[in-house]
Amino acid sequence: MLEKLMPKSDEFFDDFDAQCAVTVEGARMLHALLSDYRDVATRVQALKDIEHRGDEVTHAAFNRLHKQFITPFDRGQIHSLLSRIDDVLDLTNAAAARLQYYEIQSSLPDATELARLLVQSTEKVREVVAALRLIKQPEQILAGVKEIKRLESQADEALRAGLGRLFKSGVDPLTVIKWKEIYDLIEMATDKCQDVGNVIEGVVLEHS
Repeated sequence: MLEKLMPKSDEFFDDFDAQCAVTVEGARMLHALLSDYRDVATRVQALKDIEHRGDEVTHAAFNRLHKQFITPFDRGQIHSLLSRIDDVLDLTNAAAARLQYYEIQSSLPDATELARLLVQSTEKVREVVAALRLIKQPEQILAGVKEIKRLESQADEALRAGLGRLFKSGVDPLTVIKWKEIYDLIEMATDKCQDVGNVIEGVVLEHS
């Protein structure tokens, strides 16, 4: 009887999966916008709606964390994982919002490339997070974490190369400042993907 009354700890995995799903959706929307730059206001608002949905998922998960007695692993690690996944979508939304706020008239290839790497990073995060349910089979998870780190390194290089081209482009300084901030936000989102990977790596090494 007691077992039936106890909440299921795997509900947290459902929360993680839901977070990752909206995060991937947000990254794909940003990449689609930068790849086909039109209807900016409408598409930025759609991404903002996705970000709000992600916030709702995260809020519900935090409430569960505070109330639930059984957790699949350390509460601090769960909190960090929820927070870092939320950060990825927040930064993705922030980058998209700047496109509208700053009245950016056309996209740049380097921004599109950074967004492409972000999509790949969020997809790999989703895959690795889903594999946490099989924490006693750590090889797949750790291989995924390694791939997240590789993608983050690629994004670092893409940022450096993109900024180099931006500074040499001859566009006005104000436009350079606007794009630099957008580039930085997208790259920071890939950094947060790596942070997710680092948390997961810690969980796996502790529990496998």
